[in-house]
Amino acid sequence: MRLKVRVHFSKKVRLVDGNPLHAYLTKPPAHGQANQQLLSLLRKKYGPCKIVSGKTNRNKTIETASHL
Repeated sequence: MRLKVRVHFSKKVRLVDGNPLHAYLTKPPAHGQANQQLLSLLRKKYGPCKIVSGKTNRNKTIETASHL
């Protein structure tokens, strides 16, 4: 399954359902820290996943376990 995710930066980490999902992260985008935090957050809910597109963009497409 592919998910569309919009990343925001905040003081609190949370995931808000919707289309697209809204992920609020605390880590900076430098050196992929925000992407790692995003994947960690999504793995708790969806299992194994990876970023398909948008590694350097706030809008990302994520592929979850059912298609990995």
